[in-house]
Amino acid sequence: MTKLIAQKIRMTQIFKDDFVVPVSIIQFAVDSDLSGIEEGKKLRVSGTSKGKGFQGVVKRHGFRGGPKTHGQKHSHRAPGSIGSTTPQRVLPGKKMAGRMGCDRITLKSVKVVEVDNEQKTVLLKGSVPGNNGGRLEIVIN
Repeated sequence: MTKLIAQKIRMTQIFKDDFVVPVSIIQFAVDSDLSGIEEGKKLRVSGTSKGKGFQGVVKRHGFRGGPKTHGQKHSHRAPGSIGSTTPQRVLPGKKMAGRMGCDRITLKSVKVVEVDNEQKTVLLKGSVPGNNGGRLEIVIN
């Protein structure tokens, strides 16, 4: 099990005969050894997701919000009740609005599409977490 540090360059796509393959381009350091990475191999990719700032419960937790009609004025995207009368407090872990993103995300079984040993770049199938230029940890099984 080998761990390498890489940088996400950007996303692009490869056009095949009947379909399109979305790929992420990642670049390794100049002194990295890419001998363990070949086409078709599956890797484990970890990184920090994009930060989205302070978000409400509809975007952050997928709440439906309130009804659009029947006397509603300002509660279309409100969370609703946050607790009952009996405990007289808000229970810990209640899903509420707050900061979203900037979490460590690990993707398993990300397939290698192409390897360029001269430029130390690898094309991975699909998207990987983080901004362009973000740091990634690649684990080779």
